Amino acid sequence: MAGSAGRSDSGSGSILHAALQQLSGALNLSLTLECPLSVAVIAVDRYLSLHPTPESYSYDLTVTDGRLRVKFQLAESLIRWVKNGSLRCGVGVRLCRLSVVHDETRLGHSYLRIDGIHSITEMSEMFDNIKDVDNIPQWFRDDVIRTNGPLQLTRKHYLSLWINDDPHGSVWIANSPPPHVVLDVSNITLLGDLEAFLHSSKRPLPLLVRILHRSRIRYYGKPGQNIDFPFQVYYEVADQSGIMSMVLWNELCPEWFHRLTVGSVLYLQQFAVKPSYQKRSRPQISNLSLMTFRSIEISLNPRSPATVVTVVPPKCVQPQWDLPDVPYNFTSRSEVEANSNHACDIIGLVTYVGRLERIRSKEKSGPEKYWAYRWVHAVDGTSDSPFILEIFSSSQPEIFSNICPMTYLVCTQMRVCQEAGRFVYLTSSAETQLFITGCHKKQPYVNEPKVKAFIQWTKTLKDSVMLQKTAVGGHYSYPPAPPTFTPTTKTNTANETSIIAVAELKGELESMQYREHKRVAIQGYVVAVQYHSWPPGDQQPGVNAAQETSQSHQQQEVSNAGSFRHHITIDSTSTDSDSAIPPKRKRLLSRVKQRQYFTRSKVQSDSQAGFTSHVEEEPGNEAELEEEESESEDEHMPIRHSAAREVIDQRLHGSPYAQAASQPAALWESSIWPLVKQNVTDHFCCGRLDEGSIAEKFHFDDREVLLQHLNLCPAKWTPDLTPQTHTHTPVACTGYFILTILGLNQKAAVDILFLPVVTLDDPRAAGVPHSHHDNSLLSCLTTGHVYVEPDGTCPDPGSLMSSAPQMESERVVCIIDLCLLGENRIETICSKLYRTADICQPEST
Repeated sequence: MAGSAGRSDSGSGSILHAALQQLSGALNLSLTLECPLSVAVIAVDRYLSLHPTPESYSYDLTVTDGRLRVKFQLAESLIRWVKNGSLRCGVGVRLCRLSVVHDETRLGHSYLRIDGIHSITEMSEMFDNIKDVDNIPQWFRDDVIRTNGPLQLTRKHYLSLWINDDPHGSVWIANSPPPHVVLDVSNITLLGDLEAFLHSSKRPLPLLVRILHRSRIRYYGKPGQNIDFPFQVYYEVADQSGIMSMVLWNELCPEWFHRLTVGSVLYLQQFAVKPSYQKRSRPQISNLSLMTFRSIEISLNPRSPATVVTVVPPKCVQPQWDLPDVPYNFTSRSEVEANSNHACDIIGLVTYVGRLERIRSKEKSGPEKYWAYRWVHAVDGTSDSPFILEIFSSSQPEIFSNICPMTYLVCTQMRVCQEAGRFVYLTSSAETQLFITGCHKKQPYVNEPKVKAFIQWTKTLKDSVMLQKTAVGGHYSYPPAPPTFTPTTKTNTANETSIIAVAELKGELESMQYREHKRVAIQGYVVAVQYHSWPPGDQQPGVNAAQETSQSHQQQEVSNAGSFRHHITIDSTSTDSDSAIPPKRKRLLSRVKQRQYFTRSKVQSDSQAGFTSHVEEEPGNEAELEEEESESEDEHMPIRHSAAREVIDQRLHGSPYAQAASQPAALWESSIWPLVKQNVTDHFCCGRLDEGSIAEKFHFDDREVLLQHLNLCPAKWTPDLTPQTHTHTPVACTGYFILTILGLNQKAAVDILFLPVVTLDDPRAAGVPHSHHDNSLLSCLTTGHVYVEPDGTCPDPGSLMSSAPQMESERVVCIIDLCLLGENRIETICSKLYRTADICQPEST
C-alpha cells in the first residue's frame, strides 16, 4: 500500500507515518500495534451510513501526531464512544489496531479504518505548540484523489456532528452581496395566476417575489438512498397578488440556503408548480391583507427543470414592483399572556442562557434524529418577569451557539405556550429566525416601533447592574410539572413523562447519548435522604476535622482507583468480558458489585440540627480492595472494552468508590431501609453533584470559556478551543440533597439529586410562583423550592432534615430529569415529588 504525505519530508519522524508503512506490508490488511500509538483527535465528522446497519451514521476521525494528520474511518464497534461524548475533538487516543478497507465497487479507492482503541486520555502537552491544524501535512494515498468529504465516496457531504438540520462544511456556500442586475420585469407571472399551470405543459413566466419567512433545514436522508444532498427548505414568498410556499430541494440547499434570507427579493425562472404538502407547519401571518394560496407550492429543483435563481440587490428593487414588506408581530413581555397559542416576534436583553441539550426525535422511520435546544431568559423592561424562551436550533449555528447574556436577541415566529393556565413560555417553531448583537444591521425589523422602544429602554440601563442579574448553565427544566400526577398513555406537551419501573432506569441511562435529556417518572418510597454541602470542600459546623480528613483521603482514593473521567480504556478487539479481565481483577470487580452499600447508622434528631453524621463502613472494604489490587499480575493493566462497561455499571449500581466520594453532612433513613437494602439487586447511584448542574454567574472576561462549556463539543479542534478552566461562581447553591427511592417491589433503588430553589436569583425561580408552605422537606420536594419569609428568613438544612421522618412509608411518584453531560457524567435530578394525595389513580378497565 504505497502512500505519501503532501511533502516528501512530511513523514520524517512521524510515528503515524511509520505505522502506516507497517500497515502497507500487512498481508491481511490489518495491523495490531505492539505499542499503542499516541495521537490527538483534531476532527470528528459524521455522515449517513451507506447501508442499513444498527448504527445509522458513520464517522471519520482525523488524528495527528504533531507531524502528520491522517483521516480514518471509525469502526462501527467504537461509535458509541463518540455518541456518549468520550471520544471527541481535543482528546488523546492510543490506537492499537488499524486496517485498510477497499471499496470493491470502485476502481482504485480504499481508506484506512481504526479498529481498536487502547485508551482515551487527555491531549498531550506535545500539541500545545500547534497553531493551525490545517498547516500539518495530510497523508494521502498516491493512487486516490484527495477529498474533503467522507471516506466512503458514495456520500458527498458531512452532517453536523450532533444534529442533522444545521448547515455544515464547505459545500454550504456562504452568503455574499448579490451582484448588480438589470431585469426585464415587464413579462412576469403573479402568484395568483400559478394554479392555472398546475396541470399544464406550458411553463409560467418568471416570478418576482420577496421572502417573508424561512424554515429550518430538513434532512430526509435514509440508508440505501441514492440522493446526494437530501435536504429541503421551505420559504413563504409574496408578491402583490398573495403569499405562497416555495420549496428549495437537494443540492440547491447548500448552494442557496445562506443567500436566500428573509427580506430578499428573487427573480425565479424555470421553476415547477406542485400540489402543496398539507401536513407541515406554517408561519402565522396575520397583519398582511393578502390572500394565502395553500393548494399549490413553488418547487425549485436542481434539474428537470434546473431552476435559475437571481437575488436582486436591495438597491435594484423598485417601488413600482409593489412587493410587500416583511410583516412582523412584535409582542412585549407584558402582552404575552394574552396571546396564548399565537405566534409572535420578540426582542429582549438576554439575562440567562442554558446549556445546549438534545432530545430524541419520535419519528419512527429513517435513522435516529436529535433536536438541539436551549433555554434563554430575556427582558424588555415592560414586566418584572422575563421572556422564558425554549429555542431549538434554527439552522443558524453561528447565532444559536453564541447567544450569551447582555446581548440583544430577536426571535421571530415564536409560539406562545401556556401550561396549566399559569406557566407561560415561548417555544420556537420551524420558521423561527434568530438574531443577536452584531446581526441586527439592515434587518427588516429595525424600524419596528417596539424595537425602537426597546432600544430606548436599554439606554437607561447600567451594565454593572444588569450583569448582577445574569447567569448561565446548570440544570433547567420548564414548565414545572402539574400539581397532580395523572397517568396517561397519550403524548403530553413539553412536560411529557413516562412512568417506568426503577429497575428499568439502567436501560434508560445506558441508551442515553451525549447531552441527551430525558424526563421519566418512577414510583416507590423515599427510604433515605442525605444532605451535602456545596462546594464539596465546605463543611457545616459540627463536622469534626477527623471526618474531614477521612473524606479527603477517600476522595483521593476515588481519584486514583475509581475515576473513569480522565482515562477511559476501550478496545474493540476484545468482545468477551471474561477474556478481557485477568481472573484476580475479575474477582475484585465481582466483589465490588456484591458489596454495594455502606452501613449507615441513623442520625438522631438531637444531632440533625448540628449536621453531624456517623457513617459505619463495612469493615475491611478498603483493605480488601487494596489487597486484591496488589495481588493483580499488573495493577496498571488497562481495563478493556467490556471491563469499561463494568466501570460504568459500578457508577450506576453504587460501588463503594462512588459512595465514598462525598460523605453527607446529614443523613436520615427510614425504618425499613436497613431491613431490605441487602435484598436490593440494583441500586443506581448518582454520585456527587456535578458542577455543570449548577447555574453560575456570567462574567465578560470568561465569555469564550463559558460558551465553550455551554455548547456541544465541536467537530473540529482548534488551539483556541483547548479546554480552559475558570472560576465557577454558583448563582445560589450552598448544598443539595440525595434521595434514595426504593421501588415498590423492593428489588431496585435509585439515588436522585434534589437542588431546591432557595433564592429568586436562581434562574429556575423565573415564571414559578413562590408559594407559601411549611418548609418541611416533603413540601420542598413537592414545590421545588424553599419558602423564604418576607424578612428574608430561610430555614437551615438541619430543620429541613428534621422533618424527613414525615416521608416514612409515604408512597411517592418522582419526576426525574436525566442528562448525560459528557463522558460518564450522568445527571439525575428530581424535578418534582408527588405525595400519595397528589397521585390520581387510573380508572379500572
